[in-house]
Amino acid sequence: MTSTVTTSGTTPDTRGSGFAPLLREIKAAGLLERRTAAYAISIGVNVALMALTWAAIAAVGSSWWVLLLAIPLAVLTTRAAFVGHDAGHQQIASSRRLHDWIGRLHADLLLGMSYAWWNDKHNRHHANPNHTDKDPDVGEGILVWTREQAAGRAGLEGWLSRNQARIFFPLLTLEGFNLKYSGIRFVLAHRRTEKVEFGLMIVHLVLYVSALFVLLSPAQAIVFALLHHMIFGLHLGSVFAPGHKGMEMPGEDSDWGHLEKQVLTSRNIKGGLVTDWMMGGLNYQIEHHLFPSMPRANLRLAQPIVQEYCEKAGLPYLTTGLIDSYRMGLRHMHDVGSELRDEKAFSQ
Repeated sequence: MTSTVTTSGTTPDTRGSGFAPLLREIKAAGLLERRTAAYAISIGVNVALMALTWAAIAAVGSSWWVLLLAIPLAVLTTRAAFVGHDAGHQQIASSRRLHDWIGRLHADLLLGMSYAWWNDKHNRHHANPNHTDKDPDVGEGILVWTREQAAGRAGLEGWLSRNQARIFFPLLTLEGFNLKYSGIRFVLAHRRTEKVEFGLMIVHLVLYVSALFVLLSPAQAIVFALLHHMIFGLHLGSVFAPGHKGMEMPGEDSDWGHLEKQVLTSRNIKGGLVTDWMMGGLNYQIEHHLFPSMPRANLRLAQPIVQEYCEKAGLPYLTTGLIDSYRMGLRHMHDVGSELRDEKAFSQ
């Protein structure tokens, strides 16, 4: 797969009113209007398929072949996460209260993770994508995203930073557990204001554990839960990673407007309807970041409008294949750890 950068000259001054003409065009095309009926059908189908998967688990229960059902359950769990994500962006209906309940039921009840925690973290990412001081997705942690973050790391942290490109995908298998752990910590810290979420997460945990240990043997239940969360984490992480990793990382001195900030830090992933479905529309990362409240199904329709606008403005608009997007992200991660690898080689 090859990547394409669309540009027609120098980057213009896109602060202030640079985004306004594009917004007017998108509104005129009706692409910010809600598609509640389509979402209702999609949610209903996904919940029904999850129920059928659990029925299949009950039917196959005594056989180790039941572990194969962790795959469709993980895919459908990721679909539920997409709905929670869209609810957080107010894409589904006109009522914030309804959005919050849709988000809580999908995140807290179906997934066992905190909707409020996710919204807090994700909204900060949208406000300043790829900004190391403001975007929690590129803050210093197990992984690092700049050489400044990597500098001076030693011991286990140093080993992780030196090898982070190699271990990125294996680490994603832990993301499903991390989402629950982070959500539980958040809710416990805010238990006075997040009583509903705390209750829904407890219900999820009781139902999930009870169902597995009633339907399966203890060994099967443990292995199934591990597989389910590992595949879920890998799937979800593989969807969110291609949109920004290896793209521009603005600093404190960057004076970018909304258009620059969202377009230059994001890339789109080429593909058809299957790609749209598997990635929850996040393959249109540029359009989603420019218009976070746009219903998922409209992102495909907005894409040519946004690309043409960027071409006329002389603003680079990156579209690449999925494999190439991973290569770009992994190459960036590998480069970040290069000085630590050089230091390690020199010391030997």
